[in-house]
Amino acid sequence: MKRTLTAATLLAVILLVPMQAQVTFSRIVAAPDGSGEWLTYSGSYRSIRFSPLKQISVENVARLRPAWVYQPPGAGTLETTPIVADGRMYITGPPNSVMALHLDSGRPLWKWSRPIARGASTLGFGRVNRGVALLGDKVYVGTIEGHLVALDARSGIERWDAAVADNTVGYAITGAPLAIDGKILVGISGGEAGVRGFLDAYDAATGKRLWRFWTIPEPGQPHAESWPREAWKHGGATTWLTGSYDPELKLVYWGTGNPGPWNGETREGDNLYSCSLLALDPETGTLKWHFQFTPHDVHDWDANQIPMLIDATVDGRERHLIATANRNGFLYLLDRATGEFVRGTAFAKQTWASGLDAHGRPLVLPDVEPNETGALVYPSLQGATNWGNPAYDPGSGLLVVPVREMGSLYFKAPAEYRAGTYYTGMSERSLMEEATGAIRAFDVKTGQQAWSFPLPSPPWAGVLSTAGGLVFGGSNEGNFFALDATTGKPLWQFQTGGGIEAGPMSYAADGKQYVAVAAGRALFVFALD
Repeated sequence: MKRTLTAATLLAVILLVPMQAQVTFSRIVAAPDGSGEWLTYSGSYRSIRFSPLKQISVENVARLRPAWVYQPPGAGTLETTPIVADGRMYITGPPNSVMALHLDSGRPLWKWSRPIARGASTLGFGRVNRGVALLGDKVYVGTIEGHLVALDARSGIERWDAAVADNTVGYAITGAPLAIDGKILVGISGGEAGVRGFLDAYDAATGKRLWRFWTIPEPGQPHAESWPREAWKHGGATTWLTGSYDPELKLVYWGTGNPGPWNGETREGDNLYSCSLLALDPETGTLKWHFQFTPHDVHDWDANQIPMLIDATVDGRERHLIATANRNGFLYLLDRATGEFVRGTAFAKQTWASGLDAHGRPLVLPDVEPNETGALVYPSLQGATNWGNPAYDPGSGLLVVPVREMGSLYFKAPAEYRAGTYYTGMSERSLMEEATGAIRAFDVKTGQQAWSFPLPSPPWAGVLSTAGGLVFGGSNEGNFFALDATTGKPLWQFQTGGGIEAGPMSYAADGKQYVAVAAGRALFVFALD
């Protein structure tokens, strides 16, 4: 029998789906404003992973319990950070899928997915996706095959699809895009395949590409001399994590990855703009300044770590800064208008440099390059930190970093470029038997360590600071925990049953604060009992 919806039934269905407001650029600029939303991958354009919510506090966090759990279809560990706006949560599951969930229960409202192409390249990374961007009435996501897709935020219907890069040669998209004033910025993965890195901007309404900034200059462009012969064609410097944005300076900040191949013998020079932070004009893609953390990198120390925009008094002077904990083991402060080096200090064990000079350039020690018998160097190829995001509390001035304490033996090998295959010329053996981890807090004003909370293994998870005086983090062993933000004392933990490789976030719904984190194959949402 044919069934039709009555007017009353249709009205009931509509009422079950939260109304979708416009997530405007000005609304994202104003976040966080205490409303309890989480509108970008890192919570705000400043990327400090700080929640102004304080209902969950040092005094009551021991009462935190799971409110609901959602497990998307498919296999693989989740690395997504949820976006929350207007009564909805948006997450990515396995690559090439997006889900919209109701905030009160995790009830799915819609799901978009497309099959991963047979033989899709994932050289140097797993089949992962770290999140979406939200602007206007659309949700934006990248795919493993190198496409940027716009979805209707209310229904999940595909609105446009832009081909960003060729996956057959190694390009892919694993990071969350960044939405800025009518534009969607998206970076790419694939540095281990010998691709040439870039950052793109697309028109948010139509999907038309507006500009592309190549992170490896070609002959005739500034700093092309830092690449010999034709090494620039396969120079890497991919842009696989999400950047930050300063709406007052109108600058976007984006980190770049390792140069290719890892074996540096065929690419003498500094190899710009690999292992760098770029400041770009988002209207044109024009480079305003750059800072290179590891010139002529031979250890795969990408500089894609999240750049945090902070304001602090340093050496008696109020500064507008960028703080970033680099994979090479140093914590940097830079002036965000000029890129001037302000300060750099080691935050983990490192044995490759005696320090940094007055301009922030590393003072490299002898005998640390990979060789045939293996050079023992700290940190390991995976770095002293990685994609696990840091956090910053503007009130206390404490910057919190997930730290990986591990060394490696680095071995040199030949490298020959063949499209769609590994282009490294180096291997490593990580010293897993002695590896540990930590969550560490640093006073931005002084650079001194405030506290350190030990972990049994080097973490992949990010951290979250809240106005309730808490720091949330996770471990490879599946423990999701809360620390006292002032002392690092553990206050609460929950065993999720799956390794945590994502960044936690916090939001409010109906006057109640929640904390969410992806762990293993599920998303966990917690609230006070």
